[in-house]
Amino acid sequence: MKKYLLVLVCAVFALSAQFSFAGDPKKEAAQWKYDIECAGTGNEGTFLVKVWTYSKKAVIPNEEAKKNAVHGVLFRGFAANGIGCVSQRPLIKDASVQHDKADYFDAFFGKESAYLKYASISSSVPEVVKISKKEFKVGYVVTVSKDLLRKDLEAAGVVKGLSAGF
Repeated sequence: MKKYLLVLVCAVFALSAQFSFAGDPKKEAAQWKYDIECAGTGNEGTFLVKVWTYSKKAVIPNEEAKKNAVHGVLFRGFAANGIGCVSQRPLIKDASVQHDKADYFDAFFGKESAYLKYASISSSVPEVVKISKKEFKVGYVVTVSKDLLRKDLEAAGVVKGLSAGF
């Protein structure tokens, strides 16, 4: 009897763990732990942003900074900071698009690494701030090609074209 009870408890625990992490907003938010701010004016059709990635290490891969910069331009936008910058709204104003088009964005930010096409590191040396004993804030200046990104998102059907409302 105890053996069956133990198996039943293990099965219930395994199933509850499986369902509790699927689509868990807290887990998804932990994946995107960064801040984004304006770093100046970029060339026509680009944003120049500073991305602060929170990490347990003082060094992060350039790809991580690029990924966070593109994600920030897509879903967060950034505020003006007084050095010639203006506030920018996110390219995708409806946050539910990230969940509705989850397959697209999983591939875009995942193994295909399509986001790399739209970002380049502008600062060769990152700025590192120690937050606590186990956490650092690593800042890179990144150029994001917003016009090309928007054009490709429109072509993929992820966002509507700017002239779609007319």
